[in-house]
Amino acid sequence: MTRRKLKRTLRRSYAALGLVLAISLVAKLAAHIPGVAGSPLETLAKDVYEFLKDMSLVFITVVAAYLASIFQRRQTFVASLKDEWHEIVRAKSALYAYTQLASPSLPDYLGAFCALSETIDNMRTVYRNVGETDTHIGLYPFAPLHDMRRALQTLDPSKAPGANADDRRLVRDAILQSFYALRERFLEELEPEVPDSPLLIFGGRRLKGPGFPDRARKELEAQRSRHDRLAPADPRIHAFLEALYDKEQGTAKPWRQVNGGAATRGESDSGAGVMT
Repeated sequence: MTRRKLKRTLRRSYAALGLVLAISLVAKLAAHIPGVAGSPLETLAKDVYEFLKDMSLVFITVVAAYLASIFQRRQTFVASLKDEWHEIVRAKSALYAYTQLASPSLPDYLGAFCALSETIDNMRTVYRNVGETDTHIGLYPFAPLHDMRRALQTLDPSKAPGANADDRRLVRDAILQSFYALRERFLEELEPEVPDSPLLIFGGRRLKGPGFPDRARKELEAQRSRHDRLAPADPRIHAFLEALYDKEQGTAKPWRQVNGGAATRGESDSGAGVMT
């Protein structure tokens, strides 16, 4: 179920629910409505209200089951859409890698072509063709995939054995242009959200420095003491792992300077240089 269809279905469901609640409210207040109070309409309104009240549990159950079914269909559709997107990305990568080969073989071409062909055909398990009827095929929903296929076919080694670097570059650029156009529209259905903590700057750095607070050191020491007491270490293994640990901690990193370098922010006597 597409996003548009889901929203349309929910609007109809909310409208039906609102109509039932409005009828129930009017029926409940019938005795206070001029022209209705004391007339046969008041009796009818009371009967309607009683009926709705008696059937409220059934009505709520049916609505809840219907909405659960709708959201289940949406969840299944989104899962299929994600699988299709993963196939598209893998096919694009296969095509890109193929265009980097100076002397591609026929098996190389067939592998890239089949990956894209499977992606094109699997799209039909997610979307129907636009304008498809009982008598017309309609239009393939995401034409850039076929642009990528046609571009790749110009590098078929059995038909174009003399393709040079410029030919491959042109095909590669056409494939990437088609992929970016496809990505812009295809992912809209998945409704990706803006992250709560994005990192937007160029050349981002790690802001947290090495080390840990005293409470973590106490927990570490308690665990070490318990392990030493209940399961004494093998001296060979312990010495080996300790040497590896010391070597790693003695290796300079962007967030950690060693061998007399300036202390990085956050280092202290308790856990200086420990990577987290």
